[in-house]
Amino acid sequence: MATKKIKIPQLSGKEIRHLKGLGHHLADLAMIGKEGITPNLVKAVQDNLKAHELVKIRIQDTCPLERKDAVEQLATAASAAVVQILGKTALIYRPNPDLDEDRKITF
Repeated sequence: MATKKIKIPQLSGKEIRHLKGLGHHLADLAMIGKEGITPNLVKAVQDNLKAHELVKIRIQDTCPLERKDAVEQLATAASAAVVQILGKTALIYRPNPDLDEDRKITF
């Protein structure tokens, strides 16, 4: 079974500001913990990105990686773009062309 390669989106400054505003009120949907980036975490983030396009991630103090490195590795593994890293929280985004029009994030 071949996996479909998804292109990581390049975001403009205007798009990043819009996504930051949308992500402010989101709840954390994933956490990077003491085991770092695991296949189960990547799968969970991919599933959430498919359903929501924008995902907020919490980085625990026990994460063995630096925050920026952990988020970038997770975003790359999930074929997503890092929108923001602020403290122990990060936002990542990946558009889903199969999502209903009323649920898609539009710029």
